[in-house]
Amino acid sequence: MECAAKGLAAEPCAGGVADRRCGSCGAVAYCSRAHQALNSLYSTLPIAAEWNLQSSLCPCTEPENPVPAVLASWEDYYQWRSLPLHSPVAVLLHWPLTLYHCLQLYRLQTSKYDGQDTLRIHYLGPEKELLQLATFGELRALFPGVQIHIELVGPEVPKSRDGEVVNIPRYARCSDESCCCKSSIGSEDSSCTAVRLKLWKGFYHERCSDIMKDSNPHLIVAPNAGVAAYPSWMPTIEIIRQTGIPAIFTDFCEEAAYLASCCISSITGQPLKIPIQVNPFRQPVAADNSALYLPCYSNCFIFGM
Repeated sequence: MECAAKGLAAEPCAGGVADRRCGSCGAVAYCSRAHQALNSLYSTLPIAAEWNLQSSLCPCTEPENPVPAVLASWEDYYQWRSLPLHSPVAVLLHWPLTLYHCLQLYRLQTSKYDGQDTLRIHYLGPEKELLQLATFGELRALFPGVQIHIELVGPEVPKSRDGEVVNIPRYARCSDESCCCKSSIGSEDSSCTAVRLKLWKGFYHERCSDIMKDSNPHLIVAPNAGVAAYPSWMPTIEIIRQTGIPAIFTDFCEEAAYLASCCISSITGQPLKIPIQVNPFRQPVAADNSALYLPCYSNCFIFGM
């Protein structure tokens, strides 16, 4: 197993082996006590609604220009949003930008969704993004004029938040007090919210019937799924196969994506509709100079059924 804190710390993982299994969930492991403590701290940070950045470094207001027909890279996105390339926002925006890319791939495969007023997505297995839900507000800029409803379903959703609805009526604000992004404080109308999130605790195959009563999705997305590592994905994939709803998965590395594709094809009896490919909006992580340390990217490879 890889260290669950890999990529969060500046120093590489000790020894390259994660042999300290979590005593609470048993599902993850760590290379050292220090990395276990770091991951625990990261997991208890409050939900961020603001960028701790100057306005010149983050997308806190409406874009100056309409969204291009296709954004194919982080460079394209940064240029469109008038951000310098040294801005760190991609570290968190890989979640909404990966969703954007999944929808672009989906639209190449089918014409079922073609600029409709409401776009419904089932988002499976959220973890760290639960602490950064405000970043999904960037979907407002990527899909202007579209109501986006996302059902976030997974065992990591806290029991106390099961069924909670989160409306995101604005972009995450910058740290500049004089920025125009502050002018909307107190004037937000939840009825005009462009992005609506609803949290569901549990596995998708367990909650699917309840979720479908409220939301029949255009697309199912499972980021960093680890399909081959967790048997709980098997009944979920079978449910997806039965519904016939398109589903796109991402994974940390090409090997994991290949193993996942084999698992999916063994259940569906069909090859992947979207072959394994590099996600242009994967999370960027600085690589260590050591030849023994490989950088860990989130949402690195993408594929779909």
